[in-house]
Amino acid sequence: MGSLEGKSAIVTGSSRGIGADTAKLLAADGAGVVINYRQKAPRANKVVKEITEAGGRAVAVGADLTTAEGAQALVDAAVENFGGLDILVLNASGGMESGMGDDYALRLNRDAQVGMVQAALPAMKNGGRIVFVTSHQAHFIDKVSTMDAYEPVARSKRAGEVALRDMVPSLQESGVSLVVVSGDMIEGTITATLLDRAEPGAIEARREAAGKLYSVEEFAAEVAAMVTADVESGHTEYVGGAEDFLKQHGN
Repeated sequence: MGSLEGKSAIVTGSSRGIGADTAKLLAADGAGVVINYRQKAPRANKVVKEITEAGGRAVAVGADLTTAEGAQALVDAAVENFGGLDILVLNASGGMESGMGDDYALRLNRDAQVGMVQAALPAMKNGGRIVFVTSHQAHFIDKVSTMDAYEPVARSKRAGEVALRDMVPSLQESGVSLVVVSGDMIEGTITATLLDRAEPGAIEARREAAGKLYSVEEFAAEVAAMVTADVESGHTEYVGGAEDFLKQHGN
């Protein structure tokens, strides 16, 4: 039996990439997992199939996190299918998509994150954990500049992190802790591909500065590990290549 046997989790943005791999790891450890997608149902259903064929428990729920209805749909699925909610992994993010409106990055990376927590909290059990996934480029944006193409996303994700940290006292009253996982550019992600397209050589430059870039699978393992890590609420876990950011930040 896994350490998460009998527990339930929501992983936002989990039809592919880091979210999908994180969901699979949590399910393999015993958790019932709500797989979230915005548009690509076949991808999400494939993740569910892989989990269930391996003996795990999962359901796919289409939900737009920028709406209150979308956030609530995920919570309702966790309660109805798995009896409650213990774990919330806030992995979904974006802002580099075209045609979504000038304020989309802020709506998704700040407002939707807060809205998801507000929807989840009444269903979360004592001892529950929220994991917010961000990037070094966003976490350090107030002190360390980033690529022009990524700056609006970085600032919106930083705003989301700050807003969630402001909620820590109220989360603690409910027995729920928050952990932030900050990662370097991740090989094979949509964001890294878009950035390299906008600024050719961006991936190679980060790889050189960091010494190594994590793969999707490697980073997902770090995110999943923070679900049960014995750390204080508000802890920041740096994954890969943070040294130069910390040096520039003055730490």
